[in-house]
Amino acid sequence: MADGGSGRGDGRAGAGTGGPAADREPAGRPGSRAGGPAGGGSFLPPAIEASWGVRERPSKGPRPSLTLDRIVGAAVSLASTEGLDAVSMGRVAKELGVSTMSLYRYVSAKSELYVLMQEAATGAPPDHLPPPGADWREALAAWAWAMREVYHRNLWLLRVPVAGPPATPNMVAWWEKALVALEGTGLDEGAVLSVTLLVAGYVKNEAVLTADLAAVVAASDDPPEQVMARYARTLRRLASPEEYPAVTRILDSGALDVADAPEDEFRFGLDRILDGVAVLVAGRGATP
Repeated sequence: MADGGSGRGDGRAGAGTGGPAADREPAGRPGSRAGGPAGGGSFLPPAIEASWGVRERPSKGPRPSLTLDRIVGAAVSLASTEGLDAVSMGRVAKELGVSTMSLYRYVSAKSELYVLMQEAATGAPPDHLPPPGADWREALAAWAWAMREVYHRNLWLLRVPVAGPPATPNMVAWWEKALVALEGTGLDEGAVLSVTLLVAGYVKNEAVLTADLAAVVAASDDPPEQVMARYARTLRRLASPEEYPAVTRILDSGALDVADAPEDEFRFGLDRILDGVAVLVAGRGATP
């Protein structure tokens, strides 16, 4: 799942408006919103504090020219053009024309930068989710398609290591939308959470597979149909009908000779998952 009433560009890190969290006074007493003891330090990771805007200003004095938003924006731009592997503290500093050490005033490590990049690129979920008047199935499908669009718009997001459960404003807002979509199903909270994780996992896995296959096709400089036809011919030469009868039947059917649209494959898989959820909902005595 990509990181409620939060993440709407209200000045948090990566939201694109206002200064960085490090340059703003936190709301309330330090650590109070972040879950730490009143007047004490927070147990939240620095990246999470920064995304929610509860990190204390690093020092008093004039606002510096370098901001957390600028750092995150440069990192996102670099990942979008050259891939996630191109992002390092040194490279981001070079893009900004500053020393590498100056970045550590705002970001303690590359792993923290990844969290903030994910938050900024994911953005807040569309306001129309779930669609007005939609039943749970339509609402959850709309959520899945919207999340898929985020991944395909920012393919580097698929390579960001999982740092933990959703804990930044936009990620929590997306999670909220999925949970709301399942209201009225009659499922208990545990089942609702499991369904959300199931659908979110499918969306990400499909995006990874589609992106990887698209990269293979792009590297061949051939149309997808030719790539698939060449693959089918190769299998016919290598896989004997005696040893691989099921594969042979697929080859003889011609199913591998045509490259299906990624959207069609995604819709097929999502529909099958939702069919299964509908059986679960029906078993709990609710209307699917």
